[in-house]
Amino acid sequence: MSWTDERVELLKKMWGEGQSASQIAKELGGVTRNAVIGKVHRLGLSNRTGGAAPAKAEPKEKPAPKAEAKPKPAPKTEPARPAPEPAAAAEVKPLPPRKQIIPAGQPLPPQPSANEISPEALAKVNEVEKKAKKISLMELTERTCKWPVGDPATEDFWFCGLPVQQGKPYCEAHVGVAFQPMSARRDRRR
Repeated sequence: MSWTDERVELLKKMWGEGQSASQIAKELGGVTRNAVIGKVHRLGLSNRTGGAAPAKAEPKEKPAPKAEAKPKPAPKTEPARPAPEPAAAAEVKPLPPRKQIIPAGQPLPPQPSANEISPEALAKVNEVEKKAKKISLMELTERTCKWPVGDPATEDFWFCGLPVQQGKPYCEAHVGVAFQPMSARRDRRR
């Protein structure tokens, strides 16, 4: 359905007469109520100023004065309690600082230092990454190691791609870094 000049004129006329968008849509046919509303707004007709304006308001008779209502008795209340004294400023605990949100494409802040990971695991990872297949995201399968290497915002970004350990998303070397025993992580925090 297209808005021809004839249809637009009919829309303007009916809108000016005070017809509803639903009535106009039904009369025009092939358009929805929302299409009519949209066209009305695009044409700048949203203020119904023309056509069958409501009858001029005749001066209304002043309503008869209402009988004065009896004042309601005040509800029984308990005596006012003194407001509690404000807490001392020293008792207010400051909120903990929030973690900084890093916008996409920005370099990450320094990650936990390498001394948190066992030296054996790091040596193994360094050796494995020399032998890695260096595959792209599109080349990943369920059988390839999904360990990311490098900055995703650069051309030097790749995934390990070596065969995965059974039931894990990474190869043996990267599993050793990613899945550390709970006790080792707990000890590191102390």
